Amino acid sequence: MYEKLADIKEKYDQIAEKMSDPDVIADQDRFQKYAKELAEMKPLVDKYEEYTTALNRLEEAKEILASSRDEDLKELAEAELEENKEILRTLEHEIKMLMVPKDPYDDKNIYLEIRAGTGGDEATLFAADLLRMYTRYAERKGFKVEIVEQNGTGVGGFKEVVILLKGKGAYSHLKFEAGGHRVQRIPETESGGRIHTSACTVAVLPEAEDVEMNIDPNDLRIDVFRASGAGGQHVNTTDSAVRITHEPSGIVVSCQDERSQIKNKEKAMKLLKSKLLEKKIREQEEEIAADRKLQVGSGDRSERIRTYNFPQNRVTDHRINYTSHSLDKFLEGEIDDLLEALWAYDQTERLKAAGL
Repeated sequence: MYEKLADIKEKYDQIAEKMSDPDVIADQDRFQKYAKELAEMKPLVDKYEEYTTALNRLEEAKEILASSRDEDLKELAEAELEENKEILRTLEHEIKMLMVPKDPYDDKNIYLEIRAGTGGDEATLFAADLLRMYTRYAERKGFKVEIVEQNGTGVGGFKEVVILLKGKGAYSHLKFEAGGHRVQRIPETESGGRIHTSACTVAVLPEAEDVEMNIDPNDLRIDVFRASGAGGQHVNTTDSAVRITHEPSGIVVSCQDERSQIKNKEKAMKLLKSKLLEKKIREQEEEIAADRKLQVGSGDRSERIRTYNFPQNRVTDHRINYTSHSLDKFLEGEIDDLLEALWAYDQTERLKAAGL
């Protein structure tokens, strides 16, 4: 590890030297490229320098202990030795975390797609609960929430709903939410007081940029239809809703939340690109890790990741055996503890995979 850090420091110094070259300064594209590289490397280089300083102090303390006869000096050296051992242990952990390859999508906006599964009306009501939970969480983090598509029910639930969360790092916060979410509770319509089990699936998609996903227009079938639901009388009188089918993959997206057909088409295209990007990411991960999971979960919607038990006010994440008896607060968007535990577990697994 120390040799890797020395190589990174050497490369950092070389790039810094290049940035002082008049030819590079005159070429803004090259200058910005180097500046970005330096910014990405700087946290690791700073920790390397801290590590080197602590290592030197530790060696000096060892020399004093080995050569000095002054008991007071040796006592100070012993304290210095123990202090720098602890500093080095802390720095080693921090450096390893910085050396884990960063997820290139972490800083992106995300689409959250919630679909009701088994359980009839109760599942659609649970979808509404999940929507509220993620919306409250997003508000706490300062993310902007935008409804992209919704298919409501007469009981106040959703057969499916797609939202876009805009904010730096939105994907990194919620990328482990993909999968099956199960709820156990007594429905309001259940006269016998029996506990029912229902389920929803959640998909998490990083927002794709045009440079990442080019789509051949010949691969698309675009249909327009009359919107229904929220939006006032206008939506019921014009064909403003848009459905786009990507024929090679079979992926279908639709949007009817805007009054303008053009805006609905634009939103639907962005969602389609993100779904295709998600598909690409999953295929890459399967190739990289055919025999093991590099992350907490594969993101497979069929994988049951969490259970929400209302009678016991309990939420359990099955991937890391996390349990909390504050389900009421959890559903109000107070989910940081679990998300941090998932992130820590994932980082540990990535460290193992990287051999660090």
